[in-house]
Amino acid sequence: MFRSSLGALRGRAVRHASRRFYATVTDLKQYPKPGEEVSGFTLRRSKHFPELELSALELQHKKTGAQYLHVARDDSNNVFSIGFKTNPPDATGVPHILEHTTLCGSEKYPVRDPFFKMLPRSLSNFMNAFTSADHTTYPFATTNPQDFKNLMSVYLDATLHPLLNANDFNQEGWRIGPENPTDGQHDNLVFKGVVYNEMKGQMSDASYLYYIRFHEHLYPSLNNSGGDPQKITDLTHKQLTDFHHHHYHPSNAKIFTYGDMPLADHLAELDSRLKTFQSIPVDSDIKLPITLNGPQNITIKGPLDPLVPPDSQFKTSTSWLLADGGDVLERFSLSLLSALLLDGYGSPFYRGLVEAGLGSDFTPNTGFDPSTRIPVFSVGLTGVKEENVSRIKEAVAAIFQEARDKGFDKIKVDGLLHQLELGLKHKTAHFGMGIMQRVKPDWFNGLDPFNSLAWQDTVSAFKTKYAKGGFLESLIDKYFMNDNTLTFTMEPAEAYAQDLATEEANRLSAKIEEVTKKLPNEEEAHKYLAERELDLLKEQEAAANQDLSCLPTLNVKDIPRQKETKELRHSSVNNVSVQWREAPTNGLTYFRAIRSLKKIPNELREVIPLFSESIMRLGTRDKTMEQLEELIRLRTGGVSVGYHLATSPHNLGEHEEGFILSGHAFDNNIPAMYELLQTLIMETNFDGPEAEAKLRELLQMSANGALDAIASRGHTYARKYAEASLTPTALLREQTSGLTQVKLTAALASRPASESLQDVVAKLKAIQALVIGDRQNLRVALNCGTESISSNEKALDRFLTRLPSSTAEGAFGQGSSPPITGSKTFFNLPYQVYYAGLALPTVPYAHPSGAHLQILSQLLTHKHLHREIREKGGAYGGGAHAQGLGGVFSYYSYRDPNPQNTISVMQQAGEWARDRKWTEEEMGEAKLSVFQSVDAPESVSAEGMTKFLYGVDDAMAQKRREQLLDVTAEDVSKVAQEYLVDGASKASLAVLGAQKDWVKGSDGWDVKDLGMAQRQQGEDAEGSGLLQQATA
Repeated sequence: MFRSSLGALRGRAVRHASRRFYATVTDLKQYPKPGEEVSGFTLRRSKHFPELELSALELQHKKTGAQYLHVARDDSNNVFSIGFKTNPPDATGVPHILEHTTLCGSEKYPVRDPFFKMLPRSLSNFMNAFTSADHTTYPFATTNPQDFKNLMSVYLDATLHPLLNANDFNQEGWRIGPENPTDGQHDNLVFKGVVYNEMKGQMSDASYLYYIRFHEHLYPSLNNSGGDPQKITDLTHKQLTDFHHHHYHPSNAKIFTYGDMPLADHLAELDSRLKTFQSIPVDSDIKLPITLNGPQNITIKGPLDPLVPPDSQFKTSTSWLLADGGDVLERFSLSLLSALLLDGYGSPFYRGLVEAGLGSDFTPNTGFDPSTRIPVFSVGLTGVKEENVSRIKEAVAAIFQEARDKGFDKIKVDGLLHQLELGLKHKTAHFGMGIMQRVKPDWFNGLDPFNSLAWQDTVSAFKTKYAKGGFLESLIDKYFMNDNTLTFTMEPAEAYAQDLATEEANRLSAKIEEVTKKLPNEEEAHKYLAERELDLLKEQEAAANQDLSCLPTLNVKDIPRQKETKELRHSSVNNVSVQWREAPTNGLTYFRAIRSLKKIPNELREVIPLFSESIMRLGTRDKTMEQLEELIRLRTGGVSVGYHLATSPHNLGEHEEGFILSGHAFDNNIPAMYELLQTLIMETNFDGPEAEAKLRELLQMSANGALDAIASRGHTYARKYAEASLTPTALLREQTSGLTQVKLTAALASRPASESLQDVVAKLKAIQALVIGDRQNLRVALNCGTESISSNEKALDRFLTRLPSSTAEGAFGQGSSPPITGSKTFFNLPYQVYYAGLALPTVPYAHPSGAHLQILSQLLTHKHLHREIREKGGAYGGGAHAQGLGGVFSYYSYRDPNPQNTISVMQQAGEWARDRKWTEEEMGEAKLSVFQSVDAPESVSAEGMTKFLYGVDDAMAQKRREQLLDVTAEDVSKVAQEYLVDGASKASLAVLGAQKDWVKGSDGWDVKDLGMAQRQQGEDAEGSGLLQQATA
């Protein structure tokens, strides 16, 4: 429920005056006129954008020159952001480390880490900070007006008046210290630091590594703002404070607000914070790329990918620089041209490059990139054989020539324009954050932020140009029919990982030598570094009991005890149960259907992800995938079929599984959406002459990106694997979306061309028969406007009538899922950091202890694990998670340099929580943390889905809400003892990373390797047997 003070509406519920308020908040008549001054700000201009239902006002602070953009819209999820132009002077990551250290304490809030301390004192649904290539931003979003004021105060003081203590720099940036500072040993010195380890993890992602190295060569004037680990250790504390002094100043600031809160309140608060500063000259330099007056070729070394065949490890791309991004129409047209050339399996570049067998997937820089002042277009491939590297550039040139000569079918252009129109009408819960992210990059590049909002003007101008004919083709002529290119290639180096380790060891020795020169001998240097580490440790420990009374906070009383519900209606259409959510949807209808099955055989379940991809790839007997993609874009906002899995809210031993069908479209296109869904599911041709080749493409594409996907979400994979031995649902989830699925995909992708995939095709056809069968096992949910109920009933009835009334279950066995054995599993993967997950079984959703465990997870995260795993241990992230519907309590760490310490912390966390004397304030903070997600804004398309997907109705949700609000300190201690301490023997642990001496089978570790590029002799890569290989 929205509660705020809004001018004349103070103290009154806004929902009772929503129409009148909408007219007020976007009506420019109520705002100052251009040139007028309010609270130290001068309004420069304003404009209403009816297609987005918002008005934008551009202001400037008179004294400092700070730029301010306010976007007024009838949306209670208000957004704030302050950002600064931060061109990095080198690759030490100073903008990134400064982003971290500004949030470690400020003049008004001189506590350690106020940013993380505010997380449990707020009801925000978004809080973060971002370091981009040339600017840094600090955004948040909340529906609570007092929360907005609190967070704005903390953010402004953090950025403009940070303490920037040396120890905060050491903690967040880099330092040298003993791996375990409390064991009394001074010899085992290592590099530490949150950002240092974060970027080591980033560099373990080969896709990121390729992109950042490409960017460094194209834009040498724009250094790596995140920081290269090899350069981070050159940054000094003084360089950090100097960078802040010159860049984090109101004269260099761009401030953004969005939502329905009064502009006058924002202006008054901002002026009070800015007016103490004087205007200064700032670095507003817009960095430019190299000049391309002919072909340039760059080749660098990169890591091997164990999930990709050894002879297909190259990555290569060709890039063109385009015109200055100030031409909004041309930039829009180039982005649309990029989509025509690259998006979908029927696109020219996919057919001519991937389908032609030159590589397995596009490089991460592929496409139109407008994030810099001079946009870039690139196209390239990963998974390339050495002999094909030179052929790719030739193929790209030929594809451009063919597209230039043949032009583009109008249906394809119309389909993309339809997607834009539908995107404008689709009401999301985080619209304001999307607007901020769209506006900020252009704004920092000296472009007009209003142009980023003028969707309709730009689209109309494009349509006028396009109608004259030859417009898109002329852009190909203008930019791509030349060889002013950069071809960037990454070749595999077997010794790459070892070279990194050697470089780090040599750099560490050199840094220790620098310290030694200032002291009598090396022993004293080691002693000094160890003592400095202990000093930091003491400071971190002292922060645990720090007085936080200076920080603003909300209270539990700010959380409504009664949750406002969304009215649902149920009916039957053609003997199928239908859940209706009638709400304003801007003329869109959202459809979901679940086909529930009693038991899916393992050998079918494990290829459901491949089935979901294949029906969007293979085409039918009378329509190619290119033709189907055209219709999907022209008639819908997207359609899909996937795996559905839900644990019973009452019993962890019971679950529902099956298939979920989904799609959305304008109301008048719903019949066409149903026809497309039916066509994709029932008519996809798995027997076509090209079916096997296309399936191999999909498998190789998935395998090629798997290692990088794990690197970016390793803690999720580790947790999921650890949980798989605890509940039936967790096992099935691991099988379909965890490391087991990765290994299956890699195994199938590595099959030689001489070996058929007919066994896989047979399983896919069996799944096809299961997806839509007996309508008694089908249920539907529709979210739409009241005005479209009748037409939706008729369209749904026709759709259901055309479905088969029954289906065979297939000739496959119904065997139960094999258990995953072993409680300590280590996956040997070529990363520079680690990811860990430890899980314990708990209770179903409806059990009263579930709420107690949910509060406990927040207490452990904010009061213990963050300090132990991130601040002390140096990991980028760590915490606890209680799955309300999964019946599992888990711990995790992310980009962790010291997993041994982390595991010990996790294993002792239950006793720590049991023995802690929890205060009323701490309990309140934990409840606020939980309700950030419980009461987060919800898109209209998602309303009613908790009931439809998981069986949790309003009464159950309300009971859970009351249980959460009523949790006591005694409840927390009790569940800590019962489930975390007494249940410790049931815990399952999984760690991902490079195997070292401490990972031994004699200590109970079960070591696994996902590498499937070279198949083992006698390995059986078929059926449910693979699950046993991947997990045993």
